[in-house]
Amino acid sequence: MNKTYLSHFILFFFLISFFSLFQAQTGVSVSPPRLYFESTAGNSNTQKITVTNVSTKNSLDLAISLGDWEYNEKGENMMSAANSLKVSCAGWVSVKKEDNYFSLGPGERKDIDVTITVPNKLSDTLEAHSAVLYVSQMNPVDDVDSKGAKIKVSIRSGIKIFHKLPSAKAKKIEIQNLTFDKSKKQLNLFFENEGNVWTDGKVYTDFVNVENGKKVSIDAIVFYTMPGNKREMNISLPEDLPKGKYTASVMIDYGDNNLELGELNFMYD
Repeated sequence: MNKTYLSHFILFFFLISFFSLFQAQTGVSVSPPRLYFESTAGNSNTQKITVTNVSTKNSLDLAISLGDWEYNEKGENMMSAANSLKVSCAGWVSVKKEDNYFSLGPGERKDIDVTITVPNKLSDTLEAHSAVLYVSQMNPVDDVDSKGAKIKVSIRSGIKIFHKLPSAKAKKIEIQNLTFDKSKKQLNLFFENEGNVWTDGKVYTDFVNVENGKKVSIDAIVFYTMPGNKREMNISLPEDLPKGKYTASVMIDYGDNNLELGELNFMYD
């Protein structure tokens, strides 16, 4: 593979993954970005998504497909083939036959019904499942890169799907450890979702100088978890934090008056 072809291939992949940067030329908007379902075994539930061709000049041929996703320990999205993960509900998800493939002219939009039908008998004991619904462009369009070279641009947008049984109500975040990494000037927070439902929230961190009582707070960090997720969060110290002895206070707020607290004493020198 020559360097020119390789650079175009890399750019093509970049455009697929981060299409929002190029929506002025070609793009598809899908909303909402997440669907939340709740139903019991044997029942169906339907919600709508809206797919919009934001291009002003290109028609798009689009296809619906399904996949799986999960968070890694850093909270990043990891995508997998449909029905490959234990938490998958991709096999429960369906759209109308006429919505599997469709075309949208410039500026045109289409509403699509997304249905989840839970099996009469579940094959696992999980109370929360997930999947991802993809809207993919099947007709790549011409574009140019920053150097004027011709490229083909194709778009794929994903919608996360969450499903829970009515019994999935227990939210529990537990801090496992809190350490200070002097070489990286950061706190390392380890926590786990020990509940039976997805749990999102924010981590608030304060640094109190033990010698003079001055407190420095940093911006809250948003996190997302699924049941059983173990998470490692790296919290950087403020760049202008004076040297000294500190108490770091970490508070995880995950809604409904649920809080998890942790403290660590460390020397910053």
